[in-house]
Amino acid sequence: MRVPASSANLGPGFDALGLALNLYLECRFRRSESLSIEALGRDAGLISTGTDNLIWQTALAVAEDTGGELPPVELVIENRIPIGKGLGSSAAALTAGVVMADHLLGLNWKPPRILDEAARIEGHPDNVSACVLGSIVASALDSGGVARAVRLELPKAFGISVVVPDFILPTTEARAVLPDGYSRQDAVFNVQRSALLIAALATGSVHAFPAALEDRIHQPYRLRLVPGLEEILQLRAPGLLGCALSGAGPAVLVFYQRGYEAVCDLVCQIYKLHGHDAEVLWTEIADHGYECAVKALP
Repeated sequence: MRVPASSANLGPGFDALGLALNLYLECRFRRSESLSIEALGRDAGLISTGTDNLIWQTALAVAEDTGGELPPVELVIENRIPIGKGLGSSAAALTAGVVMADHLLGLNWKPPRILDEAARIEGHPDNVSACVLGSIVASALDSGGVARAVRLELPKAFGISVVVPDFILPTTEARAVLPDGYSRQDAVFNVQRSALLIAALATGSVHAFPAALEDRIHQPYRLRLVPGLEEILQLRAPGLLGCALSGAGPAVLVFYQRGYEAVCDLVCQIYKLHGHDAEVLWTEIADHGYECAVKALP
């Protein structure tokens, strides 16, 4: 199976908006007499191959939740998602764990049930909704705790890339700097921008940018954690729709009009001025979420 990377928040849509990217976590597994985990690919050294592996722990949580008994597996992980950069590596692993458990336990869950279980374990639905549904997704947990999500397509005239700097920012650290509450003015500011962003993405309007990506809920508090972020968010150039911190960062999501790909180099230059190298990942939106056809090890 494979699960796409994801970028959450998209500026103002904190814990509500996300999109899937065509960078994948791929897993192959089969039943075994004892647990065996092998990690390959990008940042493989950061992936645990022990019993605390997130994919395995998630599968165990699903088994406990459903009253099933999970057999030991031989699991091979091939990762292409940068870890610790705000590109949903943990959400991809968590989604993979739910899908693996569904297969091994014979649950036959449909995507909405996979999403609901993944969101319950994750605690918020933005990244896992993109992992399950693909494309751009608006999501929420309803009053009963059930995940609700609606996807929309990126306008064909828009491009998206990710600029990834050479340092890691743990999500726990990025969340720790956020306040416990916000003023009415800041809440209204973000509601307005979130609505504007969704409308712009649904219609392909360029006139709403870069205002549609403005935010007062999370990015201002994370400026000191990501050198150069303040300048990046203020970047203006022909063809550049705007930039947003990808998830908790430190990677930056760049929205641009196709034909103006060179604007991504401006973000790299700002990171460079602050003493950090960065690479541009020329991504596209992943049209599909996780691949449900599970391919076992030979």
